[in-house]
Amino acid sequence: MSERVVAACDGASKGNPGPAGWAWVVADATEAPSRWEAGPLGRATNNVAELTALERLLTAVDPGVALEIRMDSQYAMKAVTTWLPGWKRNGWKTSSGKPVANQDLVVRIDELLDGRSVEFRYVPAHQVDGDPLNDFADRAASQAAVVQEGAGSDLGSPEPPPSPDTPKAAAPRRRPAARKSGDGGARTLKAKYSGRCPVCGRAYAAGETIAKNDQGWGHPECRATS
Repeated sequence: MSERVVAACDGASKGNPGPAGWAWVVADATEAPSRWEAGPLGRATNNVAELTALERLLTAVDPGVALEIRMDSQYAMKAVTTWLPGWKRNGWKTSSGKPVANQDLVVRIDELLDGRSVEFRYVPAHQVDGDPLNDFADRAASQAAVVQEGAGSDLGSPEPPPSPDTPKAAAPRRRPAARKSGDGGARTLKAKYSGRCPVCGRAYAAGETIAKNDQGWGHPECRATS
């Protein structure tokens, strides 16, 4: 069996239910997007989109390839890893006796998982410093849901645009630059509080321009004297 390949899949629904789409992405050895595909679903729920994305990923990757699949849907992950065995024992009924939702997709995924090595990994969605592969799949699925058109590496499609659901990183706060006075390039600034010049002994008010002297902060004109 070949080495483990890292992949991610995601679904999107604009309204839940609403215009929906799915996407998957397979990474190269450096975990950068290598191959990807996205497609529309018309009107569907988010859960249908998430399961469809997983089903399409498993269909697209050779069964002999060991996979690590990153997903942000706990429902889809638990459906095929935690709840599925019980559903099968209960004749595809939940613990409360109700029919399993999205049974056709769950059954198909169960068939695709049979006999292959797959490790599922949950990653949080819409994080500023989140998983890059999951973010790529999220963006592709979101775009497919909005435009209702297919896209992918085989079609020569450009990288999907940023998702509007992911917050932008806060810009770092910049400290105000100290101003330079004409007196030999001495640093000057506006005094935050009133004080007294250590050179001449005269007071200065808050907001008045002061400069760094040998003895401390005081009047700019006193710097030459000091």
